Amino acid sequence: MNASDPRRWWALGALAVALLAFGLDVTVLSVALPTLAVDLHASTSQLQWFSNAYTLVLAAGLLPAGLLGDRFGPKRLLLGALALFGLASVACAYSGSAALLIASRALLGVGGAFLVPMSVSVLSVLFPGKDRARAIAVWAAAMALGIPLGPVVGGWLLDNFWWGSAFLVNVPFIVVGMALLARLLPDIPGNPRQRIDFPGIVLSSLGLVALTYGLVEAGDRGWGSGRSLVPIFAGVVLLAAFAGRLGRARDPLVDPKLFASNGFRWGAVLATLASFALMGAMFVLPQYFQAVFGTDALGTGLRLLPVVGGLLAGVQIADRIRPRLGAKVVVGFGFVLLAVGLGVGAGTGVGTGYGFVAVWVSLVGLGLGFSLPPAMDIALGALSPARSGVGSGLLQALRQVGGTLGVAILGTVLNAGYRGALPAGTPDAARESAAAGVRVPGLAEAAQRAFVHGMSGTLWVCMAFSVLGAALTVAFLPRAAEDVEAESGHEFVAG
Repeated sequence: MNASDPRRWWALGALAVALLAFGLDVTVLSVALPTLAVDLHASTSQLQWFSNAYTLVLAAGLLPAGLLGDRFGPKRLLLGALALFGLASVACAYSGSAALLIASRALLGVGGAFLVPMSVSVLSVLFPGKDRARAIAVWAAAMALGIPLGPVVGGWLLDNFWWGSAFLVNVPFIVVGMALLARLLPDIPGNPRQRIDFPGIVLSSLGLVALTYGLVEAGDRGWGSGRSLVPIFAGVVLLAAFAGRLGRARDPLVDPKLFASNGFRWGAVLATLASFALMGAMFVLPQYFQAVFGTDALGTGLRLLPVVGGLLAGVQIADRIRPRLGAKVVVGFGFVLLAVGLGVGAGTGVGTGYGFVAVWVSLVGLGLGFSLPPAMDIALGALSPARSGVGSGLLQALRQVGGTLGVAILGTVLNAGYRGALPAGTPDAARESAAAGVRVPGLAEAAQRAFVHGMSGTLWVCMAFSVLGAALTVAFLPRAAEDVEAESGHEFVAG
């Protein structure tokens, strides 16, 4: 299959179908947690580990998965990842205890750790030049579409079937995606002589796990807790040791020359900042809809659809104007839209109607469509086909840590704002969350006002990071997308 073969686009469509399963899994668990607490007799700690087991394994596996993709070829590992993701989803659905569900979620994380970088690696090889930007836009849209659909589909399934059905929703997409990809995706050769950097794998995996765990704990327990500070410090030390040996190792896990590329360095930074803004919006909006509007999971998912609508519109417009205006203008404008949307959202009040919310949420989605796919495309433009797996894994690891850091920081801001605005003498149970506060007799209105106050502070922080993204875009990205392409000088290679 060469760079002009139309079958590439059919393969991309098949990949989008498979990636929808990954996007659905991001949010479907949150809908099922109350039911799981009852049916599996799960404690609060176990409920947290239903999510943490997946997140930590995903973080640990991204870079090793990328290396194995470079060595054995991304197609076979992509198909294997999809098979594992499907089997793990079935295992989740039929778990008879909380411990089994935690183990199944960890297995799901292994599949996700291979699925995400392998899918990006395939795109970077099959779609060179300007075509890659369009392919990345489809990739991002497929992943994003699952975020609001997770609560919608999961809520309907939980209302009509048993809790395991919420995990089985992934399986049809995976089966269809695997069947199509096995037929349409060409064999992309790997490099079997690629050495495996075992010390690098250990240092990077343990470092990412420790850092991610510490950030998750910081969001739950606060930044002053030893449960968060110790793993964060350990993660930073391990990752610093990993970075320090890159220049000394004979065959390092990550080529240090990659960081010398302006395209990869700033593309990755900007993609991480855009992901931070997305995580911020998706962190507060479901809580806002449930605490203030009183919506259930299905209603929450439906009210999140403007994010996807804006993103889909943004990627279409950005794809058309980027060849004329260049990456600097398109990505910079995307961050400006993000900042405007988040700033407007910070003015949301308890009595604000959904129409106002839908407008600023659509602006956020539009800004993401302008900023996130082009930034990822710029980063991928610096990768050679031979090292696209590790490079893609590194890019996704940065986005994963950035998103986790975002939730930890924004959770701290939200909790401080919410608790600080509650009236004196509020019961401790109501101070834990707005969802608990609105259920206390006579406290619902005060809890709603306090939550909106905390949400405003959270959105102001997201806006500040979006402004930073716009400033970095103006300062460091070349005006024309072709300038970034010329920097890498990589040609298309396919089997």
